[in-house]
Amino acid sequence: MPETSSLPSVLAGPILRRLETNRLTFWLAVRAPADVKLELLPQGGDPQTYELSKKQAEVNLISAGTHLHYLLIDLPLHQPLPQDVWVNYRLSLRMADDEAAGWQDHTAWAPDLCYEGQSLPGFLLSSKVSSLLHGSCRKPHHESGDGLVAADQFLAKHIASNGETKIDQEKWPAALVMSGDQIYSDDVAGPMLRAIHSLIEKLGITEEQLSGLESKIPDTASDLYSHGDTYYRREKFLPNLEKNRKLWVVLFGGVEKPIFTADHAHNHLITLAEFLAMYLLVWSPAAWELVETDKPEGLTPEETELYETEQEILKDFVSGLSQVRRLFAHLPVAMIFDDHDVTDDWNLNRDWEETAYGHPFSRRIIGNALCAYMLNQGWGNKPEAFAGGLLNEMTEVFKTPGTNAYDEFLDNLFGFENWDYHWELDPPLLVLDTRTRRWRSERAGYLPSGLLDWEAVTDLQRSLRGKDAVLLVSAAPIFGVKLIETLQKLLTFMGKPLMVDAEYWMAHPGTADGILNVFRHRKTPDRFTILSGDVHYSFVYDVELRGHSRGPDIWQICSSGIKNEFPAKLLDKLDHLNRWLYAPRSPLNWLTRRRGMKVIPRKPVGTQHGRRLLNASGIGLVEFDEHGGPDQISQLLPDGRQVVFVRREEEARWD
Repeated sequence: MPETSSLPSVLAGPILRRLETNRLTFWLAVRAPADVKLELLPQGGDPQTYELSKKQAEVNLISAGTHLHYLLIDLPLHQPLPQDVWVNYRLSLRMADDEAAGWQDHTAWAPDLCYEGQSLPGFLLSSKVSSLLHGSCRKPHHESGDGLVAADQFLAKHIASNGETKIDQEKWPAALVMSGDQIYSDDVAGPMLRAIHSLIEKLGITEEQLSGLESKIPDTASDLYSHGDTYYRREKFLPNLEKNRKLWVVLFGGVEKPIFTADHAHNHLITLAEFLAMYLLVWSPAAWELVETDKPEGLTPEETELYETEQEILKDFVSGLSQVRRLFAHLPVAMIFDDHDVTDDWNLNRDWEETAYGHPFSRRIIGNALCAYMLNQGWGNKPEAFAGGLLNEMTEVFKTPGTNAYDEFLDNLFGFENWDYHWELDPPLLVLDTRTRRWRSERAGYLPSGLLDWEAVTDLQRSLRGKDAVLLVSAAPIFGVKLIETLQKLLTFMGKPLMVDAEYWMAHPGTADGILNVFRHRKTPDRFTILSGDVHYSFVYDVELRGHSRGPDIWQICSSGIKNEFPAKLLDKLDHLNRWLYAPRSPLNWLTRRRGMKVIPRKPVGTQHGRRLLNASGIGLVEFDEHGGPDQISQLLPDGRQVVFVRREEEARWD
């Protein structure tokens, strides 16, 4: 390990999480335990200063290694902050390993944290949501631009300084909503995995014991990292059980697939340290200053060629990370998991769950992913859900990952049912957990699980009471592309749900009826804006539910991916066939009516004639009217373009 003085003070962050007028939540990863000083400077208001010892309750300190420590700051304020007023802040640290240096703010550890003309970062607490940014699916080695860089460019256009900070409040987003796949733990580039192992060594992340989980893997994490098959051949380590054998056999040349079913699982993350390092490397430029990505020995010529290609793509990704860090320091960031944050097909059906959780090695991998999610994403959404119990347990078991105590902690984490959350914006933001609160099929284990169980649907209905409009976050679109859902249904009927990721709301009758009943309830809100991702393309539907009385106004807005795209030729064909087979006057459209819904697709302006699905990496931008409904919906692309989705009433179809 290097000398402490050669490491950056802040390895990642600060990331703004849940912000309220009387409470602020920040996340940081640092090289050593640190005291914190936060100065809040609202324009035209009284400044506030808070000095927090690393031992205070407001600073949750979690150590994951010699030089990796997390500061989870959940700070109640002495005086409420004003809404619709720009608040500058200065976050200073006094590092335990260098107290003689005194307090150091961002000018010492992140000099590029501010926008041009600004000397301090800041944020806005909006009394009403006039706009927000949202997206999902950010794969570092995908050959496309980064939508988070596009989001940063958008903020840069709407902030200026003329003696004091000026922002366009109508354009400034109330939040950045990341609706899944913030990391791809099951699809990791070779150079990224090499960087992960280099970072683990530099930071001295605690060793994990692997003995007793699977006969074919090494006993310790460090032995795994140095194993000859650790790069591009990790499928040799991953469990492939005899139980439910036919579930894992896919008709692509009769190739048998393991529990971890991503086609690119050759570098699947395994250890807790790998998951923790991955988050640092996708969020921060500082972590990349420490790593080496020299080609490992023992690669085949084909693997060497792939490694070099991925290395070039990652260089471009890394070049944008300073902008990503700046973005996270200026907007409250809401997050929720989807499958790739853990593994492809996570909890897809009952057979998958019984097989994966019934094997100690696959159970450990899933647990490591969920543990890293809790620390890096879940905590900041709803800190009070983790206070005391789980957070205290994590603090202890991080000292000895891989022991019986750690596995007991993972058991508790698997039983946790408080991942969903609610932010008091206007309209309020309701974020669903569609991964762990699933409605398992009782008819057949291979059938897809419902994305919400009955209790979760009931909880959702209860939380909607008394609201005029809501922002509802569902990782997968509630109202999807009809042709694609038909293909998923067909393959599921053939017993092959894993071939097409058959995870859609209408796949399970109970969940489908439950969510539609929520929309049709007499006390449901008048306006639902549904924010989704997952599918690697973007689209917008206006949805009307018909029955005895007019239902609410529903907008299904899908923004995917932030840095990922669907295979272009295949999506062209699917888009064309969907428009042809299910056109408003198509007999097939009328013969396949299911739910009494009128669906009006919007056209992305400036794209190929007739296209309704946008296949381009970027970030979604939704601008709202005074009633809490979308006024304009668009996608911001990394090349600076803004693609607006326009409504076409004449293309309305029934579903």
